[in-house]
Amino acid sequence: MTEDVILEVRRLTKTFGGIMAVCDVSLEVRRGEFVGIIGPNGSGKTTLINLITGFVKPTSGKVLYKGQDITGKPPYEIACLGIARTFQMARTLHKLPAFKNLIVPLCSPRVRKFRGGKYGERDDIAIDILDDLGFERDSFVPYKIAGTLPHGYLKRLDLARCIALRPELLILDELFSGMAMSEVAATLPMLEKFHREGLTIIMVEHRLRELFRVANRVMVMNFGQKIADGPPQKVMEMEEVQKAYLGTEVEE
Repeated sequence: MTEDVILEVRRLTKTFGGIMAVCDVSLEVRRGEFVGIIGPNGSGKTTLINLITGFVKPTSGKVLYKGQDITGKPPYEIACLGIARTFQMARTLHKLPAFKNLIVPLCSPRVRKFRGGKYGERDDIAIDILDDLGFERDSFVPYKIAGTLPHGYLKRLDLARCIALRPELLILDELFSGMAMSEVAATLPMLEKFHREGLTIIMVEHRLRELFRVANRVMVMNFGQKIADGPPQKVMEMEEVQKAYLGTEVEE
């Protein structure tokens, strides 16, 4: 494992009873890459993310982050090491105002380490992060109860909580799911900005046209296995990938 490899997945396998959800998957992600993970529904993409981030323990295989074995560590430990993730269904604190959702990551040991034990004005920091993600600071939106926000705002709030943690590796699980096209169009430049600033990003996504705008490499899964890995255009020209998608996404 070279120094510029931030994440290495070695022959990761997960079975649920007699079902093979992830089968012998290996993956290397280098610092500064934007890697897409794609595949039909049920191909094992989210299970792979859950294995990497500690929400599911593997049957076999290893996950290394910056050379450290993090296989099976609890999610909070993995987050404190610098891996943040979103979920298909945004996991926000619905009864709190939107900006208060960021206080938990801003109080984390990881952020406290960066700030030398001093938080500064956490509410102001939370509002600044939300403003960067389209929560207009001069409107009432950042102060609304999270559970009353429209779906698109909830997805961006989930993303904001990740950014508040100051991650080195950001994993997005179908961030665009349920978003209107205008919301996706507004979110893409934010992801491009994070990537330009040096953040390594892995993104599971079904909206391929939008994903290919930002990802410089994609891995394709089908039936729990990795079937392709490389530049988006070359990968989508592979016969095995086209068969996996039955031609649907390829024709878009």
